[in-house]
Amino acid sequence: MRTGITIDVNPADRVRLLAVAAGRNSPQKHVWRAQIVLLSADGRGTAEIMRLTGKSKTCVWRWQARFMSAGVDGLLHDKTRPSRIPPLGVEVADHVVALTLTGPPGETTHWTSAAMAEAVGISVSSVQRIWRRHGLQPHRMRQFKLSNDPQFAAKVRDIVGLYVDPPAHAVVLSVDEKSQIQALDRTQPGLPLKKGRCGTMSHDYKRNGTTTLFAALNVLDGGVIGRCMQQHRHQEFIRFLNAIEAHVPAGKLVHVILDNYATHKHPKVLRWLARHPRFTFHFTPTSASWINAVEGFFAKLTKRRLKRGVFHSLVALQAAINRFLAEANENPKPFRWTKDPDKIIAAVRRGHQALDSIH
Repeated sequence: MRTGITIDVNPADRVRLLAVAAGRNSPQKHVWRAQIVLLSADGRGTAEIMRLTGKSKTCVWRWQARFMSAGVDGLLHDKTRPSRIPPLGVEVADHVVALTLTGPPGETTHWTSAAMAEAVGISVSSVQRIWRRHGLQPHRMRQFKLSNDPQFAAKVRDIVGLYVDPPAHAVVLSVDEKSQIQALDRTQPGLPLKKGRCGTMSHDYKRNGTTTLFAALNVLDGGVIGRCMQQHRHQEFIRFLNAIEAHVPAGKLVHVILDNYATHKHPKVLRWLARHPRFTFHFTPTSASWINAVEGFFAKLTKRRLKRGVFHSLVALQAAINRFLAEANENPKPFRWTKDPDKIIAAVRRGHQALDSIH
C-alpha cells in the first residue's frame, strides 16, 4: 500500500461494504469499489488488490482516496462530469429566439427545426431544446376570428344571462343547422383495431348524397330536438320551428338562441315569429358561433358518429343520426355555462387592440 494511505473501516461501514460486495443486485462498479476498500482495510498491497479486482493501479488509488474523503457514500455515488460537448452560450439561444420571431428566408411560411439548425449552425436537437425552453412552437398555428359586431357586448351578456339565469316558465333552446353532412361510403372495407395496429379506413370514398340536420338543444335539461332535411332554406327552417312549437308544452315561453344566418331573418320567418308571440329570437354576435351551445352537440356528433361512419345510402345516414339523437336523449345532461362574460368582452377588446397595433 502507498505510504501515507490508511484505510480504517469501522464496523458499521464494514457491514455496509460486505452487503454491497455480496449483493446479487448490486451494480458491478459498486461491488469492486467495496472490494478495493475491504482489501485495503485488511492490509493487502496495491499489487494484490489489482490482481484480485482486475483494476488498474490508478483506479485502486482513486477509490482509496475517495473512501478516505467521502466514506461509503462516496463509493456509491459518481461525481458529475463535464459534458464532452461544451454547452451553447446564452447569445446562441437569444439568436435562435430572435430568428424564430421573424419570418424565415425564402418562399417558406414558418421555421422548421432543420432550417433553424442550418441557419444558426447548431444541431436540430439544440434548436428543439431552445424552443421548448422558451415555449416556442413555430410549426403550429391557431385559428381565430374576432367579432366586429357593434352590439357584441350586449349580445354576449344577453345570451350568457339566458344560460346562467333562464327566465321562469320558459324554455331556452340553442338552435342551429349542420349542413352538408355527407353520406360517405368507402371504396374498401377498413381493417379492425388490434394490438399494435390502429383501425384503418381507405382515403377515397363514394358520396351518396348530403343531408342537413336542424337541431335545438334544450339548455335546461340537455334534450335535443332534431330533424334531417334535404336543404337548409327558410322553408325548412319554418318547418323545424313548427316541430319545436309542437314539442314544447303550451303555456311556456320559448327563447331561441341562433346565429345571424340569412335564413333565420327571412321575411317569412319574421312573419312566422309575429304569429307566434311566445317565441323570442336572440341572435349571437357575428363570427361568434362558439357561444351557441348546440355547437358542442354538433362536435360530439361529428367525432363520435359521422367522422368514421360508413353509409351506403342517404337513408342510412339519416337513420344513424336519428339513432344518435335518440341515445343522446336517453341520458341528457343540462348545459352549464361557466365563463364570465366580462372576461370574454375584455379578451375581445385586447384582440382588437393587438390587431390595430399591427395594422
